[in-house]
Amino acid sequence: MKAVILAAGEGLRCRPLTFTRSKVMLPVANKPILEHVIHSLSENGIKDIILIVGYEKERIMDFFEDGINFGVSIQYIEQRSQLGTAHAIKQAARFIEPDEGEFLVVNGDNIIEPRTISNLLDKRGGDATLLTFKMEKATGYGVVVAEGNRVKTIVEKTRMDISHLVNTGIYIFKPEIFERIEQTPISDIGEYAITDTLQTMIDDGLNVTMVPTRHKWLDAIHAWDLLKANSIALEQCEKSTLKGAIENNAVLVGSVTVGKNSTIRSGCYIVGPVVIGENCEIGPNTVILSSTSIGNNVNIGPFTHVQNSIIMNESRIGPHGYISNTVIGSNNTIGPYFVTEQKENLEIGMKGKLHHVDKLGTVIGDDNTIDHMVLVKAGNMIATNCRIGSKNVVSQELPRNSIVI
Repeated sequence: MKAVILAAGEGLRCRPLTFTRSKVMLPVANKPILEHVIHSLSENGIKDIILIVGYEKERIMDFFEDGINFGVSIQYIEQRSQLGTAHAIKQAARFIEPDEGEFLVVNGDNIIEPRTISNLLDKRGGDATLLTFKMEKATGYGVVVAEGNRVKTIVEKTRMDISHLVNTGIYIFKPEIFERIEQTPISDIGEYAITDTLQTMIDDGLNVTMVPTRHKWLDAIHAWDLLKANSIALEQCEKSTLKGAIENNAVLVGSVTVGKNSTIRSGCYIVGPVVIGENCEIGPNTVILSSTSIGNNVNIGPFTHVQNSIIMNESRIGPHGYISNTVIGSNNTIGPYFVTEQKENLEIGMKGKLHHVDKLGTVIGDDNTIDHMVLVKAGNMIATNCRIGSKNVVSQELPRNSIVI
């Protein structure tokens, strides 16, 4: 069976992190989300992958190349205009022969595990099958109304309590779906949605079925959702892997992974699950607590406290900092005594809408320089290429190329 992975979108709601990379390349447990998806397919014996790319495609293609290093074979197709999921799937038509049988479609920006895919493979049936995930709060998601396993209606981004079965965007189709896509009407927002294709099939009496799963599935919609995804992914780390140097009097508790050529200095206290990449310098007397991922070539100064956070590649954090429930992008230079305030039950405005966040410090994009003694108030995000002078309090969102004196 072949798999089509949809990875062309930008991920606008994950800004500022997606100013410089597509959403599928955001790291979770020090691996791009897309790598987790490919691993789950490979573990189910699905090695032939068609990757639909678009925004920042070079970054994806340079990382995965032909797929051989990931145990799969990858063919790339560019979706030049993002005109919806049905339009994206249609791009793969020339790579799927009519006599090849079923093929799988999966989003490249969802966190899944191998059992999520095997669940669908084991229970598929009908003219098309989609995977659902039960959520108590399903408003804002596409949901499925079904009788038994037969789908009756698919409702996109409902604001009413119609169903708790969320459409995961993972499907099994037959090649005949491409003919159906040709008949798909354009939506009100100018896109061709595969859910509209499926609804026309249902209306025409075809048997569209659904398979519910209880295994891992998470859609990191906003940048702060990466923290939950990171925590879930790190929970799968069963034992420590120590390839770097651990100095005397450093204490490591639980599952802690340290990459090669990394050094954990004396007096550090690290409680897993924690992943530290390659060529990192940590400490001395640094505290790193659970659900934290630190990328490659990261330097964290002494007496700094980090917990439940993501620090991406090439960043440098000065001494005596406090970083909690925060995502820090790549190539940031942050001075001493940097503090992220954290709060619970925040309301963050994006494009005129308020979004509830359970707990957050901040989200910082790439290529920023922050001088010493800077405090970032909870929920205020810093974009890319910003310069923040010493002894400042960041109490509002900073757009790209901001200068704070």
